[in-house]
Amino acid sequence: MKTFQKPLTIEEEKFYLQKYQQGDREARDILIERNLRLVAHVVKKYQGLDEDPEDLISIGTIGLIKAVSTYDMEKGSRLATYAARCIDNELLMMLRNKKKTSRDVSLYEPIGTDKEGNEIHLLDIVEGKEEDITETCIQKENTRKLYQFLKEVLTPLEYDVIKYRYGLYGNTEMTQRVIGKRLGISRSYVSRIEKNAVLKLRDRFFSP
Repeated sequence: MKTFQKPLTIEEEKFYLQKYQQGDREARDILIERNLRLVAHVVKKYQGLDEDPEDLISIGTIGLIKAVSTYDMEKGSRLATYAARCIDNELLMMLRNKKKTSRDVSLYEPIGTDKEGNEIHLLDIVEGKEEDITETCIQKENTRKLYQFLKEVLTPLEYDVIKYRYGLYGNTEMTQRVIGKRLGISRSYVSRIEKNAVLKLRDRFFSP
């Protein structure tokens, strides 16, 4: 478990704030380091979300840095009070932006329709039943191409993430968190890799 330095006393905080206002960069760093415990405290409010704690700490720390850089001693409030609002705002802004711009890119995402108007997904092509695949030469060719693209356009790490995420090649489907532990990376990084890999597959599949 990560340990944080003790918060500054009122006197220490005032001393380092004055030093920072005089241009002392080391004082700024001390103000940030000694308030990192506050970041962890604010982040606890967001523990129920499906977000990597380390990512939240990183975003919260950006809010803390902004707070130290813009804090006005003349306003009367303690730095911790002002910083807590800045940390909270930074996290909320990140979550709102993520919700607004996120695209649920998945192998389950529709990529077109068959001749009967039914939706076709990338995973339908990859994991279609034998009798369905052999119904038409087109479906069989699509399956061959997609398996080929898995190895052609994806990096080894992307290939592993897709393979485990969707249970390809006889593997059991895994959650992003389990894959992260297996590959030694964070869940959020697995999510980014998965989205990027599926976009690459989709672009390659529909390229001339």
